[in-house]
This record gives sequence, structure tokens and C-alpha cells, in this order.
Amino acid sequence: MIYQLTKEGFIRNLLLLATGIFLVILLSDIAYAHGMSEEEKQSIIDGGNLSYLWLGATHMLSGYDHLAFVFGIIFFLRTFRDIAKYVTAFTVGHSVTLIYATFNGIQLNYFLIDAIIGLSVCYIAFSNLDGFRKYLSINPPNMLAMITGLGLIHGFGLSTRLQALPLSEDQLLMNIISFNIGIELGQISALVIMLLLIAAWRKTHFFQTFSVITNYSLILLGGFLFLMQMHGYEHTANADEFVVSGGEGTAPVIQASTPIGSSETWKDIVNITIPARGDKEYKIFVEKGNTFSYAWQTDGEPLFFDFHGEPANDPSGSFQSFSKNTDNSASGSLTAIFSGTHGWYWKNSTSNPVVITLKTKGDYRAGDAMKNPPSSEPADSGATKSRESIF
Repeated sequence: MIYQLTKEGFIRNLLLLATGIFLVILLSDIAYAHGMSEEEKQSIIDGGNLSYLWLGATHMLSGYDHLAFVFGIIFFLRTFRDIAKYVTAFTVGHSVTLIYATFNGIQLNYFLIDAIIGLSVCYIAFSNLDGFRKYLSINPPNMLAMITGLGLIHGFGLSTRLQALPLSEDQLLMNIISFNIGIELGQISALVIMLLLIAAWRKTHFFQTFSVITNYSLILLGGFLFLMQMHGYEHTANADEFVVSGGEGTAPVIQASTPIGSSETWKDIVNITIPARGDKEYKIFVEKGNTFSYAWQTDGEPLFFDFHGEPANDPSGSFQSFSKNTDNSASGSLTAIFSGTHGWYWKNSTSNPVVITLKTKGDYRAGDAMKNPPSSEPADSGATKSRESIF
């Protein structure tokens, strides 16, 4: 049987392809967006719980993966009762894991969680297209149960964002609640816009075509996010396999070095205690072209770390991250591509202090030299400085 492509089908497929290409171009630069600006971090410090509320709202409104999932949920819902039921199921799901995981310091790889969230967008769109019956010849799973379960996964994604903030140990619960309230306010705001958009399209005779294009686009979007986040996960899980060549204006080579337990002589050995739910950084000053080696390990618990450098004579306060991950040890050597401070930032999200043993050697200035750094270098380095904002 020869398939005849109608004019309507051709236009529909063309629109579907154009929409998919647009989404790929739009999201190619933001699929890895897990951090936040220095302005946001400082506003949190200055604003207290209201800042957590505001950040929760803005995070939801900019969280394209969460919004895509909510859009898929309400796409074919008509009555207020159904909309309230399914949105509430999603809200309860993500609120439970957001609060529980953050309060107990449970951390999962954010790339892996976001990859699963990408698949959840594919799932809801596939269900909207009645894919289980059409393509798998089975009845779809209970939608309410699935939305609640997927909401639990989305909550872990929200928790990873919240745990990247400078949480107060004394007001931890209020920080979490404020952030969660902001999430719900942002979700309600987005929901109103989505419902108005769908209601307007539903009144036109193009709605059937619009629904097909939209849900196939959601599948493309979810698949794209899944692939991009899994690529990011491979970079964090197997960081040693993704080393780039050094040079002017590029990331320096981080080479494997002697394990921390070896008998090699080190220039400096320091013990740094990271308090429970606290953070600290340690820096050394390195001239451009000089090389130093390092090895550090914790006394047990893995910590999030960011190995980075800050150029001298740069009033903007910008920095370059060389590697970041969550682990209980790391080692290597680095040749500086600029003169400035180089070092580590650690964040402890557990309920107990963690002690880090750091060993370094090479061409750098530390210790007493770092108490009076060059005039171009901010005098904020040292093993005991506790950061008030994080990368």
C-alpha cells in the first residue's frame, strides 16, 4: 500500500520539524544550566527567607523541564476538578522529596536527575498521544499514580538546586519551606498562562493539529534534555576521561598525580574542617605558567567541590572552574593559564563535620605569603575562611 501524504499532513510534519529544530537551538545553551549568578547568591545572603521564596518562584518559572511536564499534564484537561486533582498530585510529590531530601542532606547527581526529568516529559506527551494503546497495545498506567511518582523525582531535582544555596543551619526548615512556597507560586503563575493558551487554541479547528505538534515537540524536547544531561553526567562521573588541551584562553590540563597516601614529599599539608551544612575554601597564588600538584581526601563523607581559579587584576570577580564533582578525594596537577588564586571550594551538606587533608607541592605561594597577597589579589584566601556564597 502506497502512503499518500496529504497537504494537511505535509504542513503538519513541516511544522513539527520546524518546532523541533527551534527547541534544539533554543535549549542547546541552557541544558546545562545548574548554577546561579553571583548576584543571586548575594541576594540570598542579604534577603533571608524572602529571598528563598523569590528564588523558588523564579526557578520554577525558568525551569523549562518542570514547566514542560506541567504543560503536558493539563493539556487535555477541561474541568477545574481534574486540573486541581492532577496538579495537586504533582505538587504533593515534588514537595515531599524537596523537603525531605533537603532537610536530611540527601544529594543525587543533578545531571542524572535532570535526565530522568527529561524522560518524564517524554512520558506525559507519549501518554497524551495515546501511545500506550496505539503503539504498545496496552492500557496506560494509572495517570494519577504516575504523576505523583514522577513528581517525587522532580522534587529531587528541586532539592539539588536548593542545596546549592547558602542554607542557614538555624533556619533550615524555614529556608526549605520558603523556597517550596516560591516554587508553588511560580507554578500557579505559569499554570494560569498555560490554561489561557490551551483554552484559546481549543476553540479553533486547528486544535487537533496543534495538539499533535505540541506533544511530539514535548517528546523531542524531553529526549533532547535526556541526551544532554546524560552527556553532562558522563563528564562528572568519568571526569578523567574528558581532559581538554591547555593553552591561552582555554581550560588547563589536569593531570593525574601521586595518590595522597604515597610517601612522596609534599610542600604543604593542611587539615581543613568543614562544619556540618557548612562550606569553606582554600586558595594558593600561582603565577601564569607555573605548575603545582595536589591531593586531598576527606575522613569519610564525600563532599561537593569546585576546583577553580580567579585571575588577578580582574575587578569583575569572575572565576574559571577546572573541575567540580561530589567525591571524597581528588588528585592531579595543573599548569596555570593565568596569574591569580587557585584552589578548592567544598560544601558539606551532611549533619556532621568533615575533615579534609590537603597536600600540595609546586610553584605557588601559600601560608604567610597569602596573608599579604599582591595588591591586585583580594585578601580573602586561607584554609579557615568560610564562604558566604557558593559557585
